[in-house]
This record gives sequence, structure tokens and C-alpha cells, in this order.
Amino acid sequence: MNLKFTISYDGSYFFGSQKQPNKNTVEDELLKVFKTFNIKTKIILSGRTDKDVHATKQVFNCEIPSYWTDLKKFKTILNKRINPSIKIHKIEKVSDDFHSRFSAKRRVYRYLITQKETNPFNQKYILHCKEIDEDIIKEAIKEFIGAYDFKYFFKTGSEKENTKREIFNAKFYKYKDIYVFRFEANSYLRSQIRLMVGFLLAINEKKLTITDLKQQLNLQNHIFKTPILANGLYLAQIKY
Repeated sequence: MNLKFTISYDGSYFFGSQKQPNKNTVEDELLKVFKTFNIKTKIILSGRTDKDVHATKQVFNCEIPSYWTDLKKFKTILNKRINPSIKIHKIEKVSDDFHSRFSAKRRVYRYLITQKETNPFNQKYILHCKEIDEDIIKEAIKEFIGAYDFKYFFKTGSEKENTKREIFNAKFYKYKDIYVFRFEANSYLRSQIRLMVGFLLAINEKKLTITDLKQQLNLQNHIFKTPILANGLYLAQIKY
């Protein structure tokens, strides 16, 4: 039977979500725990997250033997055996044609920053920024809303024929002492969000302007090319 899993994980412990040769990934750990039940299956992730990127609601689906009828019990047993940096929140039976990646309509990511000095207990999960101009970031982030060719917001060296994506919503807000960048789109290119956040923080620091951002979005000038650190990035939700 085809099951849909909703999980979270601490990306600082893994070399990304997707299986790679000689690297410990989230997928490796999932396959490892299934193997303890003699379950051989193929995991289909909703999307790939890179090294140090976290997830609060990543989704994957896979085929599991039909005798696992008590999914609540199955979840409890899996969580007892799985790597403690991964948590399974929900297991649902879905139709045979459900595909975690291709069935997804929208993906939500958040990037967290703070003006407070970080410490050994939170520096892997949030980026410290000394000065934050909330107004200028709120104004600038709106420029990303819409359909664009994000060729200049894409990690160089990666292969991708179609670099056009649509961002449905982009906003910046404060929650307690944390500032949040939130993006909702159909899908993303590799390192796209880290490049977008990096550009916004460059505007925040007065190193670049909103005019510069418009030029890069319209492929008139490739100004900013360095992704921001991955530690503050979270895959927050997959909408079907």
C-alpha cells in the first residue's frame, strides 16, 4: 500500500535529504529503519533539501506491506528506532497514484534571523544579523511575487533546463525575537531561497538596492551570486 509520511528533521546532522554516495542523508536513515522491519522500499521525497537545511513538515511516500494496518502503532515503533534527529509526525494511507513530489501544488519555506547574539545551542538553527531594517526588507521582498525566470537565483554548476518558477506569496515578519522570511511557490531551484534571502539582507545592509533586485530578477544584471548560510532555512509545508 502507498503511505504518505510527514516528518521533521534537524538538517545539521545530515548531508541533505536525498541519498548520495558515501554521505549520510535523511533518506539513508529512513531506509535504514525500514530495513529493521525487513521492508525494502523506494522513498519519494516531496523535494530535496541541502546540507544543514531543516524541515518541519517534509513529506515522502513509499510502498509498505499491507499487513501494517495499525498506522498509529507503526508510527510509534518507527519513532523509537529511527535516528533521534528525525521525527515522524503522521502516516496516512493514500491512493496508488499519489506522488509526494509531482502531486504537490505549493511548497512553503521559512528562513529565520535574529538580532540577538547566537550561542552554541541555537547557532545551527538561526542566522544572526546585527542590524535589521524591517521596513526596507518588507518593501523589497514583495518584488519576488510573481512568475520569473530565476536563472540568476540559481546555484551555478547545477543542471536545470527550466529555470522559471512562480512565487505566490513572499513576506517578512517578526515573531517574538525572531524575524521570518516566508516564501510560498510551486517549486524552487537549488539554493534559490538562500540567494533571495542573501540579496534581501544585502539590501538591508545598504550594499544593494531594490533597483538592483529588479534588474537581477529581470535578467538585466547578475549582481548577487553567493547563497546565504543554510542554517536558518526550513522546509515548512507541502500543500497538495
